[in-house]
Amino acid sequence: MDVLVKLTNLPKDLWVYIAIDISLTLFLLLVLRVIQSRMASVDVKVELSERDNFAYGIGMAGGLLALCIVLSGVVGRHLDAGYLQAGQGLLLFGLVGIILVRFGRFVHDKLVLQRIDTPEQLSQRNVGVALVDASSAIASAIILRSMILWVEGSNANAIIAIVSGFIVVLTIFVLLTRIYEWRFARNNQNDSFQGALKRGHLAIAIDHIGNLLGTAIIVTSTVHILAYSPEAYVSNVTGWLIVSVILSLSLLVLVSISKHALLLGVNINQEIDQQQNIGIACVGFVLNIGFALIAVGLFSQ
Repeated sequence: MDVLVKLTNLPKDLWVYIAIDISLTLFLLLVLRVIQSRMASVDVKVELSERDNFAYGIGMAGGLLALCIVLSGVVGRHLDAGYLQAGQGLLLFGLVGIILVRFGRFVHDKLVLQRIDTPEQLSQRNVGVALVDASSAIASAIILRSMILWVEGSNANAIIAIVSGFIVVLTIFVLLTRIYEWRFARNNQNDSFQGALKRGHLAIAIDHIGNLLGTAIIVTSTVHILAYSPEAYVSNVTGWLIVSVILSLSLLVLVSISKHALLLGVNINQEIDQQQNIGIACVGFVLNIGFALIAVGLFSQ
């Protein structure tokens, strides 16, 4: 058996930490479900099982996955530090994660897509808006996870660094969405990007999701470029701002060039914006994610 399977030396009490982490994760997921239900003023059971509202289910699933992504950066962080400290650390970062993911969703609803009433669109089963809503939560969580891994310890300095850096990245999301809106209006006789989303335009929803997730993934490269200074609050913020802007704009340019090279002779804007070509939108989606993952791999070496 030793020849067939060679195991690493795992801590003897690892299973205890696993039991603590899984129990607290389930508790935090239940807390998130209650918060989502209360804030949307809906009954989860009614929406999912009686109305069969799959749009609401997509939005809810996005929030749950977002929390799991955040917690994946916390579990094991306090291994061998004691059961109590491990539980407290998971609860602390889990609650911070819930608050910041909810805040990120709020900013996305009120500032990024301020002309769309997301709860109302979910109630009307708008899948495009549901996918964008879920993706905004997941994008926020991807960035939060990287920041949790970037900071050291669980003290006030770590929380300040996470919150301030997260706000900076949300600002980048607003900027990039405004660029996307400007480009959409220019190519579609001043038509509204947000208006198209409300009409259920799935192709531009997929294209926008690619931008959101690709930006979130490439911005995580910042943790490999920027040194963490516990008490250097200003340099932490300016560092995240400068590096995030450079990485995000670089991805935007690279994806645009690549799409036109790979789809030579195809009017990409017309296909996605006017003909709702989901296939071409998926090409852009994959390029955003793919190049972002490659960048993270390069910077992590």
